[in-house]
Amino acid sequence: MSAQSEIQTLINTYREAVMAKDVEKVMALYADDIVSFDAIKALQFKGKTAYREHWIACMEMCPGPHVFEFHEIAIESAGNIAFAHWVANCGGTNEQGVTQSCWMRVTACYRQVDGAWRIVHEHWSAPFDPMSGATLFDVQP
Repeated sequence: MSAQSEIQTLINTYREAVMAKDVEKVMALYADDIVSFDAIKALQFKGKTAYREHWIACMEMCPGPHVFEFHEIAIESAGNIAFAHWVANCGGTNEQGVTQSCWMRVTACYRQVDGAWRIVHEHWSAPFDPMSGATLFDVQP
């Protein structure tokens, strides 16, 4: 199996684990030294312990079904390093039963750890208007 195929499988597993709200399965995909620039709550998360707490909080924010659609996935690899980027429609259903989502940009970096690809860096972001400071949650690809 090619590195691109293995990374695509990892991305699919990641999406399925989030949709199933399986934090343990999500966390199994990260390297211990993960550094994440997630779009919410903090500037960065360092290490699995910090990021696990964030994932738990994210799952609790949306008690209903999640929206986690990935589009325009591009994967590049060289040796034991790879990266991917895509646009994602991300959100969920809140406690009032209202589904809210927005389009975001995602970049993930991967490294082989003990023969398996692991996510070592992740960056989720939404564009913003620098003049008003408003996040542009209504943009679409």
